[in-house]
Amino acid sequence: MGLLQFDKLPINTLVGADWDTFKKITSGQVIGADYKGKYRLTKAVGRLLSLLVPLQDKRYEKLLENKPLEMDPLFILGHWRSGTTFVHNVFACDKHFGFTTTYQTVFPNLMLWGQPFFKKNMSFLMPDHRPTDNMELKVDLPQEEEFALSNMMPYTYYNFWYFPQRMLEYCDKYLLFNDITEEERQIFKDAFLKLVKISLYNTKGSQYLSKNPPHTGRVRTLVEMFPNAKFIYLKRNPYTVFESTRSFFTNTIKPLMLQPISNEELTRNFVEVYKRLFYKFEEEKHLIPEGNLVEIKFEDFEKDAYGMTEDIYHRLNLPNFEASKAAIEAYLGKKKGYKKNRYKYEDATVRTVEENWGMALDAWGYHLNEE
Repeated sequence: MGLLQFDKLPINTLVGADWDTFKKITSGQVIGADYKGKYRLTKAVGRLLSLLVPLQDKRYEKLLENKPLEMDPLFILGHWRSGTTFVHNVFACDKHFGFTTTYQTVFPNLMLWGQPFFKKNMSFLMPDHRPTDNMELKVDLPQEEEFALSNMMPYTYYNFWYFPQRMLEYCDKYLLFNDITEEERQIFKDAFLKLVKISLYNTKGSQYLSKNPPHTGRVRTLVEMFPNAKFIYLKRNPYTVFESTRSFFTNTIKPLMLQPISNEELTRNFVEVYKRLFYKFEEEKHLIPEGNLVEIKFEDFEKDAYGMTEDIYHRLNLPNFEASKAAIEAYLGKKKGYKKNRYKYEDATVRTVEENWGMALDAWGYHLNEE
């Protein structure tokens, strides 16, 4: 049991940002009166830790900066709460994959220097499970990389966790890359490549395994960076995704935000973000080379995770399945007792989904009675 509770964290994840990133993200922002203490403590601790960043930068330049990637990454895409975490954990059983760890998402600038000390302390303090779905939290487990990126540069969608009143602005700029400048996009590319190299070095992998819902809106940029990258796109019943996203966002944002937002406004925003993300992926997926994209329903994957994993390896021409079969089977065996959240759809949920996300219901063939 971690010493701290998730919803009572005295600081937020910006504590791991380098000082330049912290200043650019927070400059000119309105800090809510109830959040000024958390902001000041995060700023003070982050400023102190950022003094160590040059040590990592020197090691990165020496060890990794000029080292080419052996293989282009595998990206797991899909809207939040579409089953990406489960699929990520299954594929991470294959040791040829490298990934971003939970520790790295908070302290991406303390990976090549001081990691054992800071990781031990983080492990002692952090909660053992995610509050919204009871998924296990441990410092070395695979995690989505957007939080790490938000501590390495100021141009990421997850700035909305801290400043949710600007959620739709950040959506257009840093989720969909519609309003981003070329200079900002290049900074994103550089930071992401650095993250990939450090992640592979840290987990001893040869191919980067990404699970990051925001990448769903960045296909063009990802294909530019990694022309032979592979992609898995997850679809899930939109009624379930709505209920799960509402729970996830309203609970996760509480220890992170530095300004207030009502649950109603947060819901309206993610309803709009879903639409924009859906259309952006549909617009850009043709850029993925033929044979490098698999689209699946999460419900199908749940029913036969092992068989579908084997099929995805074959369809994407991924290496190492035979060597990973036992580890994948063992992980899936442990998950058999896991009880996921069950949702009873409220009338308001049904109306909201059908009025706003009907395009996904129609395109993917989902109906109200599917879970």
